[in-house]
Amino acid sequence: MMGLFSQAQSHIKRPRNSTGAEEAVDDNDDASILDEQEGSIIASLISQLRVGMDLSRVAFPTFVLEPRSMLERITDFMAHADLAFGAEAIENPEERFIRILQYYLAGWHIKPKGVKKPYNPVLGEFFRGRYEYSDGAKGFYVAEQISHHPPISAFFYASPEHRVAITGVLKPKSRFLGNSVSTIMDGENRVTLTGRPEDGEYILTMPNMYARGILFGKMILELGDMCSGKNEKLGMSADVEFKTKGFFSGTYNAIGGKVRHGSTEIGTIDGKWSGVMEYKDTQTGEKRVMFDAAKDGLKVIPIVCAPEDEQDPYESRRLWSALTTAIVTKDMEAAQAAKSAVEERERELRKKREESGQTHVPRYFEERNGRWECKLKLPADTQEAIKALEAFIWPPKRAS
Repeated sequence: MMGLFSQAQSHIKRPRNSTGAEEAVDDNDDASILDEQEGSIIASLISQLRVGMDLSRVAFPTFVLEPRSMLERITDFMAHADLAFGAEAIENPEERFIRILQYYLAGWHIKPKGVKKPYNPVLGEFFRGRYEYSDGAKGFYVAEQISHHPPISAFFYASPEHRVAITGVLKPKSRFLGNSVSTIMDGENRVTLTGRPEDGEYILTMPNMYARGILFGKMILELGDMCSGKNEKLGMSADVEFKTKGFFSGTYNAIGGKVRHGSTEIGTIDGKWSGVMEYKDTQTGEKRVMFDAAKDGLKVIPIVCAPEDEQDPYESRRLWSALTTAIVTKDMEAAQAAKSAVEERERELRKKREESGQTHVPRYFEERNGRWECKLKLPADTQEAIKALEAFIWPPKRAS
């Protein structure tokens, strides 16, 4: 679940040993080499940047774009939502908390190949779809860009049959640091087990991201710094560190953390977010696998969306369709033209709103008590909730 940039790759050839053969590299290295024209564009872009510069308004070349919007990228958070299914039936609150951590940590292994960043969503853009589970149950997802400057994406997921709801916001802030780009991932996931209303919310924050080596050396993306999980009503908390590799020692993609009930440590988390993560019970010393990306990562549940020609004009896949097609076919001139067309239309709409004094009103979300929430209040009855979600996310089209 990458932010501004996904798993990064080297724009410089891999190091070679004395025989001239390419040296083996770490499992975090997914190297590719930019051609001469691409390298020149990147060099020209970097030459215009200053250390500490806010990158939210910087136009990146189309060949570094991942062919999907940030609003679709957020669906990676829901790829393993099924790991939270059934948590409400667990009587031990510590185990319920660990199950929510398990769901959350599982999604970070998802990453496309290359030095990529998703499209910056335009104001009012939205993405919607449903998940279909093997037991016949469904999950529903909608995300919307509620602010363009600063960029804020709001999202909502619910599976009424499994009594899980997830809502949150993502507010990435990127900075140029010299030989790297940092993305501060402000925002949070708020998970509710609707069958356990007494638990309240499980609140999860996000690690930050660093694209290293953009001027020299091997270009690598790392997740870094601390994220947290907490449930105030249960008195549960977790501090999880995504560890960056040291210059001379350490490894890529390492993770470590402590889980507490009140002030008492009850367990630890370690391993790799791209590999195996384990939980160790502090009292018994027993270890168990929380997630194995090589095995469990194959169980990603895909999101199902309407065909593009049936989507709303401001629905992500339709809105960016021409750009996506051009990127997939590697037509960079067409890609730049398609990207510019969407951005120019957004500038014109923003100008008209400013001239008329209008304020943009989000379609699916509203601010309540300082937090962005889904406008829909889920009915308690499962079937009523399903009907309400379908009507809310896919309202009947008005006759023209």
